[in-house]
Amino acid sequence: MSDQSQVRPTLLYHLYRGASALLAPLMWSKVAGKLRQHGVPEARVRERQGYATLPRPAGRLIWFHAASVGESLSVLTLIHRLGEAAPDLEFLITSGTPTSADLIAKRLPPRTRHQFPPLDTGAAVARFLNHWKPDLGVFVESELWPQMLVRARGAGVPLVLLNARLSPKSVASWTKRHATARFLLDQFALMLTQNAQTAVNLKAMGADPARLKEGSNLKALSDPLPVDQNTLTEVRNAIGPRPVWVASSTHEGEEETVLAAHKALLVDHPDLLLLLAPRHPNRGDQLEAMIAEAGLTSIRRSRDALPRTSTQVYLADTLGEVGIWYSLCPLVLLGGSLREIGGHNPFEVMQAGGAVLTGPGGYNFAESFAELIEVGAAKEVTSAETLTHAVGAWLTEPHTLDTARDRARGFLARQSDQMDQTVTALLELLPQK
Repeated sequence: MSDQSQVRPTLLYHLYRGASALLAPLMWSKVAGKLRQHGVPEARVRERQGYATLPRPAGRLIWFHAASVGESLSVLTLIHRLGEAAPDLEFLITSGTPTSADLIAKRLPPRTRHQFPPLDTGAAVARFLNHWKPDLGVFVESELWPQMLVRARGAGVPLVLLNARLSPKSVASWTKRHATARFLLDQFALMLTQNAQTAVNLKAMGADPARLKEGSNLKALSDPLPVDQNTLTEVRNAIGPRPVWVASSTHEGEEETVLAAHKALLVDHPDLLLLLAPRHPNRGDQLEAMIAEAGLTSIRRSRDALPRTSTQVYLADTLGEVGIWYSLCPLVLLGGSLREIGGHNPFEVMQAGGAVLTGPGGYNFAESFAELIEVGAAKEVTSAETLTHAVGAWLTEPHTLDTARDRARGFLARQSDQMDQTVTALLELLPQK
């Protein structure tokens, strides 16, 4: 690692420090209010000020900081593997949202605890570091808080940027502030990127190429979505031998495209069933009316109904059952992508054995989709016509769907191999016992 003194704090960083001190009361009021609205106990709310609610465990401690739900859950598999490789290790996860805290609490690996992160102010970060004294700090994806990084590095904590992912907008913004970007990236002893393009972007921002390595995509190795086997069997028996395709996590303005494609598909596949699982199930009434207006028959899952022979659209307007639909059918269109919404996690489909169709608006997973499309595990569609063609091709030529599924499995296997390399890299940065 290069000498940290060679990359000095910039004027912009000093201005940030001053502004954060002045705005600390306002920041505290905002984040505390959100946590209290969610019913978070007051003691835990004060974790945002750096006051710990749990003791610091004895032994070496790895601290993972993640932005929200997806990032938090993505590190759990890595923590499991690290814990198996080094049984003396202890782990701390910090994430800022109540939802992520609730979900993590249900899935905590052994020797792991969760806290809300300190606000990025000098006093809060100092309290946090003085209590937890982490032996290694791992920042997941793009959650970079300047004072948290600089003060942790100053306290002698080796830092890692893990699963690094940066949008083109973020890269453009940071590149304009090259000196400050270089200063912040210099705090990291190691940067593990999701793919080669992110490494190129980080170099453009000023990262030291010697500290850059391509790592695994953690989200590709998260635990599969839960599946209620009784429900899966019940729905599968109700559908029988009919062909099925899934449109999952669709948003307003996307279902029109999906339904138009389904009507076109019914011409050549008259017994085809569309399983439509909207991102927001409370839109069930609206979607039921839309399906009827399109001249299609439907039954709603929220009414405990099962598809019949005459059902053309099974409206899965429930929460927590997406894993069932992915297990039911390997041909999945992921919503949030037919419009500029950002898309959703393709790896959840692949972990269930499926192949993915996506629109051009899945920018939150742009790097992943580009790689999946390149290896043949996914296809991009842009309209009702191209969606019709893609689904139709996989229905009429099932061997091509099988090939796409094989490519998806191969991608996941490569991520698992890279995960082993990530474990080794993190352990090498830890101080000896």
